[in-house]
Amino acid sequence: MTMQPDYRISLQGQLISPEFRARLALLTLHDRRGMQADQLDITLTDDDGMLDIPPTGAELTLAIGWKGQALTERGTFIVDEVEHTGAPDTLNIRASSANMRQGLPGKRTQSWDRVTVRDIIETIAARHDLVASVGATLAGVRITHIDQTDESDLHFLTRLAERFDAVATVKTGHLIFVPAGQATTATGLEIPPIQLRRQSGDQHRYLKAERDAYTGVTALWNNTAHARREAVTVGDASNAQQLRHTYASEEEALEAAQAEWQRIQRGTAYFSITQAIGDPELFPETPAWCIGWKPQIDATPWIITEVTHSLTESSYTTALQLERRS
Repeated sequence: MTMQPDYRISLQGQLISPEFRARLALLTLHDRRGMQADQLDITLTDDDGMLDIPPTGAELTLAIGWKGQALTERGTFIVDEVEHTGAPDTLNIRASSANMRQGLPGKRTQSWDRVTVRDIIETIAARHDLVASVGATLAGVRITHIDQTDESDLHFLTRLAERFDAVATVKTGHLIFVPAGQATTATGLEIPPIQLRRQSGDQHRYLKAERDAYTGVTALWNNTAHARREAVTVGDASNAQQLRHTYASEEEALEAAQAEWQRIQRGTAYFSITQAIGDPELFPETPAWCIGWKPQIDATPWIITEVTHSLTESSYTTALQLERRS
């Protein structure tokens, strides 16, 4: 029996997907990790001129999957752009994830002194009516001092995530701050790995790079008590990468070196695959094992960094971007 894609779309709370049947040329959902907004693109045929153009700012909800199976809810999106072209007449709708569309607006200036990472995430989450979810290994990390100077909470969280090699994102009403590439939920529970088999894939691409064969990372910091610059190294100092920035304290320098060393180790291998049969339940930060490719690929622990779902009335594929897991 041939599997048939299925989807459910609501506009401003009203189910509209039945009107799309036989009109859907392409539906694409880009699901990204970090502070990038997820993006939904819908292309519909309008040969008979019967489609209404939705207003920008309208709210869409989406669920996708296969006929005969429970559909997977993929979230709420806000219409950013609408375009009607012809001939033949076509309606294009572009929307972005509702939680990220505003980008945690509002620049502010404040100093954070003697706080934990959890304190910062909970404070920012409360400002935007979100629920804070902080990875267990990061929650209790103490920060002596950090400044937020005339910058939005979005920019500040991105900077904080870079400092700790973490992922900061907003999903389904939660502000999530978890270690990058470690395949754990915000509560510290391990996300179970999935298996990606060669026979389920259409195309793949594998890339491995030495990244200059660095053996460690060195960061400099200003020792004001002795009026000199000092260095800290994570890993082996024999061929360490030196960070350009000079940090205000040994603590900051060590955190920056650790984060960069983790990024270097993750960034040595990349893998992408397009699955011939789409999987609506795949999300970024899911760990994966590959089966049926080259031994080097199969032996590498992977983690999904981006998922792209592509649906028409007759086909549904899922494209995955993966990097080496920490």
